[in-house]
Amino acid sequence: MTGRPDPEPRPEPRPEQPPGRRPGRRWVLHVDLDQFIAAVEVQRHPELAGRPVVVGGRGDPTERGVVATASYEAREFGVGSGMPLRVAARKCPDAVFLPADHAAYEAASVRVMETLRSLTWGGAPVVVEVLGWDEAFLAAGPGADPAEVSADVTAGAVAEPTTGPRGEGVGGGTPEQPPGPVGPRAFAALVRQRVLEETGLHCSVGIGDNKLRAKIATEFGKPRGVAELTADTWAEVMGERPTDALWGIGRKTAKKLSALGIDTVAQLAGSDARVLAAELGPTMGPWYHRLGRGEDSSPVDATPWVPRAHGREETYQVDLEDWERIAEEVRVLTRRTVADIDREGRPAARVAIKVRFKPFLTVTRSLTMPAPTNDPVVLAEAAVSLLDRVEHDRPVRLLGVRLEMTEPTGGY
Repeated sequence: MTGRPDPEPRPEPRPEQPPGRRPGRRWVLHVDLDQFIAAVEVQRHPELAGRPVVVGGRGDPTERGVVATASYEAREFGVGSGMPLRVAARKCPDAVFLPADHAAYEAASVRVMETLRSLTWGGAPVVVEVLGWDEAFLAAGPGADPAEVSADVTAGAVAEPTTGPRGEGVGGGTPEQPPGPVGPRAFAALVRQRVLEETGLHCSVGIGDNKLRAKIATEFGKPRGVAELTADTWAEVMGERPTDALWGIGRKTAKKLSALGIDTVAQLAGSDARVLAAELGPTMGPWYHRLGRGEDSSPVDATPWVPRAHGREETYQVDLEDWERIAEEVRVLTRRTVADIDREGRPAARVAIKVRFKPFLTVTRSLTMPAPTNDPVVLAEAAVSLLDRVEHDRPVRLLGVRLEMTEPTGGY
């Protein structure tokens, strides 16, 4: 592809319809907890409210480690997830640094997801697809009344904060029983309200006519708000944004697209899917093209996510140079990972290691086991054997082990 493709022409305007009269439209909501980890820590330590809080590693900014999350107060100083703790401390020297507590975040997440699953929309329980600790998709479940849940009450709207008092945004009804049909914005306000009441945590909600648009809409609603993105507003809202503004396109893919003369969402939408398939692969190329058009046909699926692998890694405060010590650390990490796959009830079929040298050169090596196993000794020695395929010419700052499991009965 040479040059830059023209943006896709805007579709002809649809006939005007009264608000709340677009039958058949199925709505998806994306719920995202605001600064989730930091918010949980502030709940546990109320005295930290309003202060810059940084969570990561062992909570010591003089040690190696990265930021897991930062409160909005810390983000104002440029602190962000993935940043080395030492850099975060320089940017925000008055921040409170705390160690990560995965058990606490898991417990808080369970409360949130239980709250979401307790909701009904259109007379039927909602379907909840959990994406992680702090986010989920929601949709009206089987048996919901289409007349109640397909209303488009604010066509063309982009974002709307919903931080008012109890009842605001839900037509004056109660969270348990809002009056009359509940369109997506009213239901989004209800979701925010119920999550806050039941867990004390704030969330933002994205509304879309598919999962992709709902997910992206959430970013426009943050923090503590609601935003809507549909086929009607996609080109106007997203067209001139860079391709990595799309869920599913990261910096590396954006660079590949840029090399093809595609820098914006509109250019991606107007590109030739056949050229993308030739350049980026027969599966991924057309998929990226659909992302540019905001297309996503995947349903909201409540089936629990089944992991394909488990892994453990460790960043060492002092670089490792003794390769016998390095081998022993790999054995320790493998035993910890075996405990994780044991809980899944599936043996490991493939072993991989990650070695990060000083300063930041990272290499990975892997092998397929002769036969699947969950024997910690066998897997540990397989992982250690991979060290022979790594140069031993510089200090090691991080080690990781990953065990890929056999496919579950019934597949993924």
